[in-house]
Formats: sequence, C-alpha cells, structure tokens
Amino acid sequence: MNLEERFNVIRSIGEECIQEDELRNLLANKPQPICYDGFEPSGRMHIAQGVMKTINVNKLVASGCKVKIWIADWFAQLNNKMGGDLKKIHVVGQYLIEIWKAAGMKVESGNVEFVWSSEEINSRAHEYWPLVMDIARRNTLPRILRCGQIMGRSKEEQLTAAQIFYPCMQCADIFFLKADICQLGMDQRKVNVLAREYAEDIKRKNKPIILSHHMLPGLEEGQEKMSKTIVSSSIFMEDEEEDVNQKIKEAFCPPKVVVKNPCLEYLNYIIFPWFNEFTVERSQENGGNK
Repeated sequence: MNLEERFNVIRSIGEECIQEDELRNLLANKPQPICYDGFEPSGRMHIAQGVMKTINVNKLVASGCKVKIWIADWFAQLNNKMGGDLKKIHVVGQYLIEIWKAAGMKVESGNVEFVWSSEEINSRAHEYWPLVMDIARRNTLPRILRCGQIMGRSKEEQLTAAQIFYPCMQCADIFFLKADICQLGMDQRKVNVLAREYAEDIKRKNKPIILSHHMLPGLEEGQEKMSKTIVSSSIFMEDEEEDVNQKIKEAFCPPKVVVKNPCLEYLNYIIFPWFNEFTVERSQENGGNK
C-alpha cells in the first residue's frame, strides 16, 4: 500500500479521528506505528467486541501497524468485574484471546501483541506509577470524574476510590505502551482526550492520535451500545445459529427507518466489511433477490 491507501484504510476504522493531519504525518514518518487497544476481561464476548475488533485489528496490521492489545486485568479488578477475583479475570482473558484467534485475528503475523496489564506494570513499576501520579497531580477531581463513562459508569453512580483512580491509569497506559494511535470505541473518547491534554501539558511534541470506532447498538430500540447484561439484545460469539436468528427476528427494524436501525448497522459494520456483500432472498413475485 502507498501512503494514501494506508491512510484511507486506517481512517475507515474511526467514526472520529483526532487529528487527520497528524495521522498522515505519522504514517509518512514512522514505518510501523504502534496502536493501542484494550479490554477488561469481564465475561462473555459479543460481536461488537469479537468481530468488529477482529476486522479493525486486521485492517491496522494490513496497513503496517503494530497493535498492542492491553489485557486490563487489574482494571477489571478495580472495576469489580468477576467479583474482583483476579484468577477468574485471568481465565476470562485467556478465553477471549482464543475467541479472537478463532475469529481470524491476524495474531500469527507477529504484529499483534497481547499485553497483560498486571505483568507489564509489575515488571516496569518504576516507569508506570510515577506516570500515573503525574497525571493525577495535573488534573482536578471533576476532570477525572468526567471520564467515568470509560468504565461503563454514569456520572450519577457512586464510584469507589479505585474507580476514581482508574482514568489516571488508563491515561498512563497510552504513554506506557508508547502508543502512537489510540484505537478504542467512542465510549473511551474522554480519557483519550485527557491523554492529549496531558501531552500538551508536559510539552510532548507528538500527541497520541485518537481513532474512535463506532459503537455497535443493541438490538432493542434506543440502545446506543450493545450490552452484555441485556442478553436478549446482544449477539454473543458463542451463540448458536438458532439463537442469532431468533434475536434478529425480534430486533428493532421498522420499515423505511434507516437512522438508528440496529439491523442496518450490523450490515454496515459487520457483514459488508467481512463478506463485501449481502443478499436479500425474495420470491420473483416480491421483486426477486436484492
């Protein structure tokens, strides 16, 4: 791929890119940019996390990037996932990695690296914790609280002290992993912007580029984000075919409604990127296949 082709493929991942000129400059001057993505091992994997992430990671690898996937086991514990049981969190983390491999993520390319947060932080604690402390020192509590959305928490929820510390740590991860591009969902935008603000505050020349992908909605009306807790409106990677068929049949999909239609969004973000086509099978009396 030439420079423009690489830019177009990488840019196609993001619903938003901050900033496009910085992305072009990065690709022109660095042969293999480092992209950061991360996840909390916290239970079952739905297709937004499984299929969409596989598609996006493979696009980045094909465009010459190195992708570091941060397995945020300590973060899951801070956020009280799996009851805060680190052993269970590790089992879930390994399980999710195997799902991505089975889904076709190009792990064998050597350009996808899974990094366990607990191991990496422990091995380089002298680098990590001073960075976290500096980020915390330079930001007010209200600024950090505005990042609560990254944990799936609303402003109204009562946060533990651990959860208040969480955004400072996630911000630090970006610099700790030497990431050039933050490739996360739109729901992580606030902490990624915090990282750019921090880079400016410390007079860092190159700010992390934010490439925020679209959030796949749930199948019910008004669900802007697929949620594991609402099983009937989420499609999971281990769902049987009959389960998927039933969920799609019951999904919100009114005639002639294009905006905020989850079925059409699945076509745009899952089916077309994966298969490049979609056929609607109809009888000749109804106009034939489309």
